[in-house]
Amino acid sequence: MRNIPTITKNLLIINVLAFLAYYVLSLQHIDLNNLLGLHFFLASDFHLYQLVTYMFMHANLQHIFFNMFALWMFGCVIENVWGPKKFLFYYISCGIGAGLIQELTQLGSLYVLMNQSGYDVSLMQLFSLSAADAQALNAWTTVGASGAVYAILLAFGMLFPEERLFIFPLPVPIKAKWLITGYIVIELFAALSTTGDNVAHFAHLGGMLFGFLMIRYWRKKDTYGGFGSGDSPVDKFKRYWEKHSKKSASDYEQPRHETDWEYNARKKEEQDEIDRILDKIRKSGYDSLTKEEKRRLFDNSNRQN
Repeated sequence: MRNIPTITKNLLIINVLAFLAYYVLSLQHIDLNNLLGLHFFLASDFHLYQLVTYMFMHANLQHIFFNMFALWMFGCVIENVWGPKKFLFYYISCGIGAGLIQELTQLGSLYVLMNQSGYDVSLMQLFSLSAADAQALNAWTTVGASGAVYAILLAFGMLFPEERLFIFPLPVPIKAKWLITGYIVIELFAALSTTGDNVAHFAHLGGMLFGFLMIRYWRKKDTYGGFGSGDSPVDKFKRYWEKHSKKSASDYEQPRHETDWEYNARKKEEQDEIDRILDKIRKSGYDSLTKEEKRRLFDNSNRQN
């Protein structure tokens, strides 16, 4: 647990504690999922706060296990690249977005059901008619972190599209970009089918949709780097170091007792070492550096100031 980034670790803890609370209270015939799960917005038990709380509740042990495993596996990487604040904003925003898509999906389902039952109603009439069934509509409740987790999977695929992953039961590694594409196709097919599997497939797709739009927006505005395109804080620091390194070599001519070949070789070796350290930060976070690597990084940075 000490090697798990702060936000990912706390999300794991909160989800597990919420599931334990749900289990313990269920023994007392108190349904915590009914209180904190996301109800259909025309149901009598709907509350706005449920758009946040629902993503910390889960239906059973299998549900929470697979969600938390994916959050741990991919969330650690994404948080190390983006940092805790941006990662948390992305996670919560995509979870809310997934909930909103699920609400729209349920509204569409209600409209279809009403018309199939012989009620020839418009969408506006649907709101007034459904008020009489507000209690019955409470059965439409959504729980789970899947929407936010699927957004994390999408982010991994966009940051590291060529990364090869072993996914059971596939016998060969598959690139992240194809894995994410496969998930989208499977979820879309499942969402459009009528299997009645009680899985919020449109919420999964909604989380990925909001994640995709958010990443595209950040890339366009360059508010937090290019997500692997060379504009992350680490890459900016790298360009800053390279810029000042070249300036110091050209603008501050100092006598040296080495040939041009030796000087260029030494500078290349120093640059290669800085590149290696920055790559290590990008992959494993700043805390993974040794004391010597931290000293070398900041010594070279301060040398240019």
